[in-house]
Amino acid sequence: MNKFRLVAILLLFSITLSSATEPNDPDAIVGRWLSARKRNQVQIYKHGNRYFGKLVWMKEPTYAASNKPRMDDNNPDEKLRTRPLLNLMIMSNLDFKGGNVWNDGQIYNPEDGKTYGCEVTLKDPNTLDVRGYVLGIPFLGKTQSWTRVR
Repeated sequence: MNKFRLVAILLLFSITLSSATEPNDPDAIVGRWLSARKRNQVQIYKHGNRYFGKLVWMKEPTYAASNKPRMDDNNPDEKLRTRPLLNLMIMSNLDFKGGNVWNDGQIYNPEDGKTYGCEVTLKDPNTLDVRGYVLGIPFLGKTQSWTRVR
């Protein structure tokens, strides 16, 4: 029984050590991501030392009745309601903090026309947890898991 415990402890220690020494890649979130509801894809890219995301694919890019492109209808600024949603920047100014976390950014939700604070965490190479929050307080928010598009 003691040998089993020793092997288990050594195995756990080696797994912990290998994950602790893995380099954090600031560009690991760069790429195309499918939203939690699988209705949109966001291209995350780097500009300078910050990360941004734009809406590059929509399951329903046009209004069914008119076949015209979907617009930013819910934006509180009336002048912006005529801009198309496709290729709209919805994530901005994410800063890599290490530990697979990017924060201090913003995310725009076209469904309600509001901009929220944003923090993203890379759970694994193909899963990104995106947290939108209000009032600068991350625990007052909602997290969605996005999936990398191959």
